[in-house]
Amino acid sequence: MSSVQLLPILMLCWLAMPIAVCAAESVPWEQLSQDEQTILHSFREQWETLPAERQRKLRRGADRWANMDPEQKRKVKQRFRRWQSLSAEEKAKIRKRHAWFKQLSPEQQQRLRKRREWFKQLPEGKRRELREKWKNMSPDERQRLKQRILKRWKKMTPQQRQRLKEKWLNNGQ
Repeated sequence: MSSVQLLPILMLCWLAMPIAVCAAESVPWEQLSQDEQTILHSFREQWETLPAERQRKLRRGADRWANMDPEQKRKVKQRFRRWQSLSAEEKAKIRKRHAWFKQLSPEQQQRLRKRREWFKQLPEGKRRELREKWKNMSPDERQRLKQRILKRWKKMTPQQRQRLKEKWLNNGQ
């Protein structure tokens, strides 16, 4: 695998990792395992100048990469190609959203993850329809919709909430 293919993957792994609280010590290139050196070979020239924290993240990314099956590696490459195709503005928007997400409490993050999974379970046509409706709304309309939904949701019993979820999953039928 070429460094051109590995660098994007390592960058994705680095972006996805949480920032560690403790500071690590720099590790000389020669102390890396053969696998780490192979995966990180595009960093060899600058390795000694990288901050210890950056080295640690790259090593963790290399370890994750080494332990992925071929399908996982294919998906990571595909996501990185998509990332590369984004404009600078789109990347900035994603980074901003990522930073916002990371400042949420673990409970809030989990709620959003569940909502995302729920949305992914919807039929493609329903997802497309919802995205289009959302795109066509003004910021005020979006805010009012959020408030209405939250107000209704809070009034529902768990059984009513479940029925509503099932209705949405069955494309509103």
